[in-house]
Order: sequence, then structure tokens, then C-alpha cells
Amino acid sequence: MKVTVVGAGAVGASCAEYIAMKDFASEVVLVDIKENFAEGKAMDLMQTASLNGFDTKITGSTNDYSKTAGSEVAVITSGIPRKPGMTREELIGINAGIVKEVAGNIIKHSPNAIIIVVSNPMDTMTYLAHKSLGLPKHRIIGMGGALDSARFKYRLAEALGCPQSDIDGMVIGGHSDTGMIPLTRLATRNSVPVSKFISEDRLNEVKEATKVGGATLTKMLGTSAWYAPGAAVASMVHAIATDSKKMFPCSCLLEGEYGLNDIAIGVPAIIGANGIEEIVEIELNDAEMDNLKESAAAVSKTNGLLQATA
Repeated sequence: MKVTVVGAGAVGASCAEYIAMKDFASEVVLVDIKENFAEGKAMDLMQTASLNGFDTKITGSTNDYSKTAGSEVAVITSGIPRKPGMTREELIGINAGIVKEVAGNIIKHSPNAIIIVVSNPMDTMTYLAHKSLGLPKHRIIGMGGALDSARFKYRLAEALGCPQSDIDGMVIGGHSDTGMIPLTRLATRNSVPVSKFISEDRLNEVKEATKVGGATLTKMLGTSAWYAPGAAVASMVHAIATDSKKMFPCSCLLEGEYGLNDIAIGVPAIIGANGIEEIVEIELNDAEMDNLKESAAAVSKTNGLLQATA
């Protein structure tokens, strides 16, 4: 499998590294607009191959999309990252133009590619990719929920004092500090509800810490995080490459599912060789459904800003 990663910054390079280390792809092509930047990142990563034991070839390209031809999966990480105090929504003016151009270049050279969108505001950028490309909806996926759920499981394991491998849980809704919906009611430790182990107050603390997980790291690092986002993308690409039918919460274009239409937002989906194989409609209680509708309204409002940036 050939994979393209557009944007050779911290997230894109981490994504390429994790894909290579899983050793399932024949080639990863890094693309960046900055002269020799992607080539340098690719060379640096290739010099770890004998140390990390992978055979995946990593190449770099300065804005030459012909080198991406024949990619089966393409990841869009390009755009400006968040700075401390910024919301994901504030990035829309610049990132919308970048994502639209990048998506068009990808499909020009790899017309059958499945696209994974990482650029923020992620749900709106996923929606933009759908509208600008007109591809079947199963071929465009927003990464957000996979990352948010990993952060949720980290916080749950921290609260329970247990290994993360014991924890199962997911976050649905918009990939924003206010739009995320950590499903605490459904979270488990080895099939036992986590509410059996910690108090409701502690569980609410976990929920709130999860929702501001990205902002917390941005404040600490001075820019957006990269290791966990890169790992989240690599896991999704791996599921496509191996047709594993793995379930991820991710941003999908909805056409009636959960009572929502014409919006890309985080819901659980089965990911396999065709991209989104199935959108899974889980039974939400009234409060969770209300939260999802509120989150969708906020995403739709951000989507409306695309008109101003067109």
C-alpha cells in the first residue's frame, strides 16, 4: 500500500513514522510546501529504518503531487496549528483554502484514494472535502474522534489507577473543546462500568479534562500536540490497509443517522478497506442525544463560515 501524508510538520511526520514502524505500507510519501522540508523529514525517518526494523520506503516531495500518484490512502494534516488561547474554529480562514487545494491535488493523481482529514477545525474541513470533491461519503473520514477517545481512555486509566489496556470508552460529537461528548455512561474497565470504581464527581472531572485535552497540551507545548494525533491517524490507516473492520469514533458525513443531515461529525464507524464500512448507531439516552444535537448545531455554525472564506 502507498500512503500520502500532506504536511510534513510535527503531526504529519509523526503519522509517517508510526505508519512506517507498523510496517504494513510499501511507501509513505510526505508532501510539504516548504522547500526540501518533506525531503529532509523523509531522509531523517529513513535513517531510523535499520534501528526500528521497518522496510517501508519514506520519500519526500516539495509540493509535487505527481509523486503521490497511485496512493490508496491520503492524509491531510496541512494548515496552521493552534497556538495557546486559540480555538480550532479560529483556523478556518486560512486552513479552508489549504485543505480544498490539497484535496483536489490528491484526487487528481490518486482518484481512488481514501482521504483522512486531520486539519482543524476538523469536522468543518471534513465537510469541506466532501463538498469540494463530491466523492462517495465512505471515502472521506475525519480523524478527531479517534484521538479524543484515546485521550478519554488516558484520563480514565489515570483516574482508576489501572493500565489503559483495561479501559474501553469513546468520545462522539464535534472535535472541539465544547463539542466533544465523552460517553462516561458507556465507558468500561474490562466490561465493568467505570462508575463502579470511581465517583460521579471524579468521572465528571475526567469528562471535562478530556474535552480540553487538546487545549491543555497547546498551552503546555506552545503549539498543537503531535504524538497522539499521529498515532490516531496511523491506527486508522492500518485498519484500512488490513481491512480489519475496526471501530473508531470519527467524523462521518451523516445523511439521517442520529437524526442529523448534511453534517460531518464524530460518531462510531467501522473502518476497513473501503474506508467507512458502516456508521454504527448506538442507543443514546436523552441527555447524550441533546448534547449531540447541541454539538451538531455548533459544527453547522462553523460550516457556515465557509461561505465567507470561499
